[in-house]
Amino acid sequence: MCAAEPKKGKVYLIGAGPGDPGLMTLRGKELLEQADCLVYDALVAPALFAWLKPGCERIFVGKRAGNHAMPQEEMNRLLVECASRYDCTVRLKGGDPYVFGRGGEEGMALREAGVPFEVVPGISSAIAGPAAAGIPVTHRGICTQFTVFTGHEGKGKTESQLDIRGIAAANGTKIMLMGMSSLRETMTALIEAGQAGSTPAAAVQWAATARQKYVCATVASLADAVDAAGLGAPAVVVIGEVVNLSPVLDWRSSLPLAGKRIVVTRTREQAGELSHRLAAMGADVMELPTIRIAPPSDKRDFAEAVVDSPHYDWLIFSSPNGVKKFFQAFFAVYEDIRELGGARLAAIGAGTAAELKKFGLMVDVMPKKAVAEELIAEFDRKADEFGGVAHCTMLWVHSEQSRRVIHDELMKRHAIVDECIAYSTVPETEDLSGSRKRLLEEGADIITFTSSGTVRHFMDLQIPLPESCRIVSIGPVTSATLAEYGLKPDMEAPLHTIPSLVETIIKLAAAK
Repeated sequence: MCAAEPKKGKVYLIGAGPGDPGLMTLRGKELLEQADCLVYDALVAPALFAWLKPGCERIFVGKRAGNHAMPQEEMNRLLVECASRYDCTVRLKGGDPYVFGRGGEEGMALREAGVPFEVVPGISSAIAGPAAAGIPVTHRGICTQFTVFTGHEGKGKTESQLDIRGIAAANGTKIMLMGMSSLRETMTALIEAGQAGSTPAAAVQWAATARQKYVCATVASLADAVDAAGLGAPAVVVIGEVVNLSPVLDWRSSLPLAGKRIVVTRTREQAGELSHRLAAMGADVMELPTIRIAPPSDKRDFAEAVVDSPHYDWLIFSSPNGVKKFFQAFFAVYEDIRELGGARLAAIGAGTAAELKKFGLMVDVMPKKAVAEELIAEFDRKADEFGGVAHCTMLWVHSEQSRRVIHDELMKRHAIVDECIAYSTVPETEDLSGSRKRLLEEGADIITFTSSGTVRHFMDLQIPLPESCRIVSIGPVTSATLAEYGLKPDMEAPLHTIPSLVETIIKLAAAK
């Protein structure tokens, strides 16, 4: 850290919500994407780091009960100093910054130092935690108020500021945050203060995430139930008759992939669709990209091929990435899609065809199975319709690592095939989400592979597959690559598509 310089930046105190990245506010996401420096706590979901721009400095100040990486006074000074070094500093806190997050203290320190700041509220776990377990904090006919209190007070305090008698006497729902280490003592104190021991109570750990676990009991028996279930921090404790609604309103536990930890090895840019579909089914998704998309080795050759593309009879696209990279370059040269000319289009796979459709382009040839051999077979089947491929000029848009099947087989059929190498796949060296560490420490139920590249680069990481972890492959080519390493997928998607892959995963999860 350097000495403070003249202030130039602004600090944003942002609530990250209860844990699910999808519950982050749009304003919070927007500022994360702009951040030059991120100061974050232990309960912030690592998946949020994927939104950061390259070069953003990340400073961990992890605060958990009994384990403070940085005292609050030092934290205040750090934020002031960051404002002197960066235009945009994001202070990211779990839940809401003003609900037991000491955001008010940080705001006051910034105001005193003359540093401009903005507060972006987050969804508090006090409300989201119970809701995620099917427990509304208020419900007509049951209760119309709720009380939120902390079960953790600073070690330096000589006497508690908690009004235990007032909490015990309060009507409605009672919600305790940060109190798992003193749960038994707090429940006993509430009973001694007049709280009925038979009152329904629940504890929800890792609320609103796919790692969520919870138990329902009573005030008198909750501590024993928590010990038996092995629950710990972070957790939210709920006391009140609304706990009895959980069996009816708990929607998360019935999802087909609830409780399943699934590894996604696609590139960071491509992981989104698969991750979102799996998360929607209740999975605890660990994004562990093993490859990333990089420019081709010869950028000049690629550019020249794109410039010449309007002169070909056929354009053949092997992947959605090839489509994206091709048209990024195309529109850097041409202004109108019609300048592409009258070329026919061929694509491997529904995903590639869908990417072309975004540009208003429909494919003329697409095999049912997304493999190169099937594309060649489809050309043969439609030879009468198109007059065959002999003497046709064809531009094949693909990655640097693509197999040579398309080029070689079309050349055998006397087509004139030029190559347009649009991108390269290289090993992913960063682990922004911390998934590699989680995989090593916690294991996984299922790992997915969506290409030969994801297999090879995963094996290069030399991360041992967890015992009993099952493998799902997106298609036969990927399965063949797994076989090279002595691995056999437990299931293979019948269609080379993300929806088909998700259906296969659900089927595997349901199998005994």
